[in-house]
Amino acid sequence: MISVTESAAQKAITLISNSETPTESELGLRMQVVGGGCSGFQYSLEFGAKKDTDKVFEFHGLKVFIDPRSTLYLAGSVLDYNDGLMDSGFKITNPNAKNTCGCGESFSV
Repeated sequence: MISVTESAAQKAITLISNSETPTESELGLRMQVVGGGCSGFQYSLEFGAKKDTDKVFEFHGLKVFIDPRSTLYLAGSVLDYNDGLMDSGFKITNPNAKNTCGCGESFSV
């Protein structure tokens, strides 16, 4: 199971509501782990509709879609959003990551 902070959920909901997609109510945040990056795996966050095999979670009114393979890598992770001057954006804290690269965008297990 993952968790999403209220600030991350509210920011994602705001971004979805600002989209020009007519089926806005069907959209959610897709969290995915894909191969690549300095350390072997990297995170992918995008807005989209649910796919047939996705697991669906809901946090603070935000639908989150995760494919079965990514669920294994993201178990116990926390998605947060920081709106600071020097460090702004979504951040995933993943307890399964054994090593991360300097940019914080990729990890290994």
